Amino acid sequence: MILSVSRRTDIPAFYAEWFFRRIREGFLYVRNPMNPRQVSRIALSPDVVDCIVFWSKNPAPMLERLDELREYPFYFQFTLTGYGRDIEPGLPDKRKELIGTFQRLSEKVGKERVVWRYDPILVNDRYTMEYHLKAFEEIAGCLKGYTEKAVISFVDFYAKTLRNTKDLHIKNLSREEMTEIAKGMSQIADCCGLVIETCAEQIDLKDVGIRHGSCIDKKQIEKIAGCSLSAEKDKNQREACGCCESIDVGAYNTCGNGCRYCYANFSGEQVRKCIACYDADSPLLCGRIGLEDRVTDRKVKSFRNPQLSIF
Repeated sequence: MILSVSRRTDIPAFYAEWFFRRIREGFLYVRNPMNPRQVSRIALSPDVVDCIVFWSKNPAPMLERLDELREYPFYFQFTLTGYGRDIEPGLPDKRKELIGTFQRLSEKVGKERVVWRYDPILVNDRYTMEYHLKAFEEIAGCLKGYTEKAVISFVDFYAKTLRNTKDLHIKNLSREEMTEIAKGMSQIADCCGLVIETCAEQIDLKDVGIRHGSCIDKKQIEKIAGCSLSAEKDKNQREACGCCESIDVGAYNTCGNGCRYCYANFSGEQVRKCIACYDADSPLLCGRIGLEDRVTDRKVKSFRNPQLSIF
């Protein structure tokens, strides 16, 4: 199996100690977000974990402990945008801290195992199209030689996103405007030696040098793991998503970044309540098993093919 750590919250930034303890103990629990009383026990043996894909805006708490993952193939999706604290209030300073964190992570694990995400792109009176191109160019210049790939996407207007961003006056971009931004970013990426891809976007941007991408990328995992995999496309994701199947081990309403565009936090009050339940010793992230919970072992297996690899 492939572990997604996590689309639902920033585990490297806020729950690194919990995750490392789970790795040592060899299992963790995950609540079903659609049926919270249903809890899965996930085995974490290297025999069945083909790769760990980390999603983070600040993986600094993990940097000095990466040797604890030496038995596992892994890579990072590192989101680094040009937004200020009006959009991403919980993040450290980008220039003073996060760019340096990205560079140090790359030096430790290799540039092929750190993917730069500039997403989601939202446009309003402050964050104009010109602003994004300038920010993308500055960050790309700082990350040159520290990554091989940049991923972009445009903001999706989920109900929660609309509610949390209603005072930001986000503009609905036309296909022509999306293409214009993408073309500029593609040119910048090319100058910095980066492949640029989109994440779960319907729009076809191949004419400006951008292909559809996969965040949980089967080809990238095969390259890192040194073997071929039999994993299929993840049927639980949006149709435009190219990711292969994975198991997400996070929980909604637990991320402390507080990003205004976030779809994984429903309300500030719920987030505060969940974070207050955090216990690094619990097999369950931000909570404990109750009397009404039903815990079952999730059947997992490796996707690794037994044939000799060409990688």
